[in-house]
Amino acid sequence: MKKPFELNPKELAEDLEEMVETTISDLTSEFLLMPEGPAFIKYQDFRAAYEILKRHTLAFTDFTQDRTFGALLENSRAFCVLRAILGMTPPEWAELVRTEYSFDIPQNAARTLDRKCRGDIEYVKRMEQRHQTGLAKNKKNQKGHRPSDRPLTLQRIDALLRAAIYYINQGAPKEVNGAVHRMAKFDTSQGIESVQYAAKENIPYAVLLYERYLGRPFAAHRDAVSELVGEVIENAIEERLRKNGVTYRKTGRAERIPGFGQAPDFCIPDEVNPAVVIEAKITSDDGTARDKVARIKVL
Repeated sequence: MKKPFELNPKELAEDLEEMVETTISDLTSEFLLMPEGPAFIKYQDFRAAYEILKRHTLAFTDFTQDRTFGALLENSRAFCVLRAILGMTPPEWAELVRTEYSFDIPQNAARTLDRKCRGDIEYVKRMEQRHQTGLAKNKKNQKGHRPSDRPLTLQRIDALLRAAIYYINQGAPKEVNGAVHRMAKFDTSQGIESVQYAAKENIPYAVLLYERYLGRPFAAHRDAVSELVGEVIENAIEERLRKNGVTYRKTGRAERIPGFGQAPDFCIPDEVNPAVVIEAKITSDDGTARDKVARIKVL
């Protein structure tokens, strides 16, 4: 049988339904293949960066900011290795900085920094050299003047390293019923001692970190409980409405309501003649937030 692309317009019009069926039957999923992208790190390159970080920190026994920054100067991809040990996305890492040190790193800036460190092993080295050159010029030509401030990119790198070292050294807190801490991983649960154990024992730690870097720890679990996270804010709203005697109707999951493309979480007083609708959304990701704002605007 001929394929649709082998027919002329007249033949295609005559056998349109059959050609549609042929096209559909030929469709196959390519989920096993993904585009590599320009900043994809191959394992051997990731492993090289890991070995550099391990060497600079003396197998993580001298895990300080100066030593980790020294690793980044030699190979910027050590930044990605450090993030893999943390098990965080760039925006999540930036949020740790904001929480601990009140230093704001926009999510997009964190992603850009991560991408540049992936794509150029001399990125951090070049930024530091440029800064040192500027300092030398200031000393030579502007005696008595205040030295130039450290560039914002280097300030951000310093803050991210500081937060990573703090959280990795601290490890996971005491287990709480009903919750899993993100640092409760094989190599970080007991702080830096867990990292040292992973690095020196007979396990392929670089392989583990590389797989984690590609897939993120707890990713499947986070996807599985995403609705439970949303229910936290929904339950709080419902409690407040009930406490104040407000008549409301809470919609069910995937429920269809006439007049709404997708039902809101709450209709007040009901869905027949709503005076107020409430859509409960919570996110820490700026891209997801934009999508959710768009949905709320439609409502």
